[in-house]
Amino acid sequence: MSAESREGVAERVVAWQAVHGRNHLPWQQTRDPYRVWLSEIMLQQTQVTTVLDYYTRFLDRFPDVSALAAAPQDEVLGLWSGLGYYSRARNLHRCAQQIMTDHGGAFPRKASVLASLPGIGRSTAGAIAAFCFSERVPILDANVRRVLTRLLGFDKDLASAKNERLLWEHADALLPVRDLDMAMPRYTQGLMDLGASLCTPRAPKCSDCPLSGDCVAFKEGNPESYPVRTRKLSRRAESWQLLILRDGQGRIWLQRRPSIGIWAGMHCVPVFPDVESRDTFVSTLGGDRQLVQQELQPFVHVLTHRDLHLHPLLIQANGMIALAKDGDWLGPDQWPSVGLPAPIRKLLDTTQSTLW
Repeated sequence: MSAESREGVAERVVAWQAVHGRNHLPWQQTRDPYRVWLSEIMLQQTQVTTVLDYYTRFLDRFPDVSALAAAPQDEVLGLWSGLGYYSRARNLHRCAQQIMTDHGGAFPRKASVLASLPGIGRSTAGAIAAFCFSERVPILDANVRRVLTRLLGFDKDLASAKNERLLWEHADALLPVRDLDMAMPRYTQGLMDLGASLCTPRAPKCSDCPLSGDCVAFKEGNPESYPVRTRKLSRRAESWQLLILRDGQGRIWLQRRPSIGIWAGMHCVPVFPDVESRDTFVSTLGGDRQLVQQELQPFVHVLTHRDLHLHPLLIQANGMIALAKDGDWLGPDQWPSVGLPAPIRKLLDTTQSTLW
């Protein structure tokens, strides 16, 4: 593609975005890097409609990076509960603290420095730098990757790091070259919007796309063949036994999950790999105390590359159960203040009516 054609791509994306793109979202009404960063992290693998309420609640509680950095991690995880991919919340908290300690509370203005912070990859760093500081840097989130591979007919396998780097070079070459203060935020948003609204994974609306005249995939008639990636995530299933212990005061025993793995660092009811280990643990609780047990309906919780088959057992004690100090007894009024995975929070909420 000639330099003239490349410049024309940027100009058409900017013009299209001004008329047809998304211009109403709350994080588009600001160049505050804290708010843009927060939205970019929340929007990773999450729909805009889901993010809107969480974004508002986070800003109400943590209006700036210093407030977020000073908050307990449990409170951050508690507000994040339901958004999934909880490592994002932990990195969000770590990043805020690092901005305070290493950068005096000010976000770095360069994408290369932003990308060194916890949880900020190259594409997110580019988005923050382009939106807030008009830096001439590309992004390559899933939507933009799809738009550019189709536009360029880039049929190399993106499972290869070498080919991924090559696509970054192409993305850099397509960036606007003039009026960057206005063009960079609108161009960056425009590519995202094209991928979300027209250049969709299935049945793209090519006839409405401002880039169809230059788009190789459109001319070939095979846009759904792009992008090319041969390595797929392999799915597997796991079966977990969940133990819901309720004491005589109506509190539930919650433990913190390990620092790595599924729901890392979150609070959760005790988890066992099989019925035998769960029942062995239960047998240590009885003594002369009456325990009432009830098997609850199993359910499946779907993660990115794993299906969790969850089997809850509810145990009600007529008094307080003495347990090793690896958790806490927490009542319903305390659950919102700690990080609970969404399926566990929902399970505890719905089982309140079944507890005796």
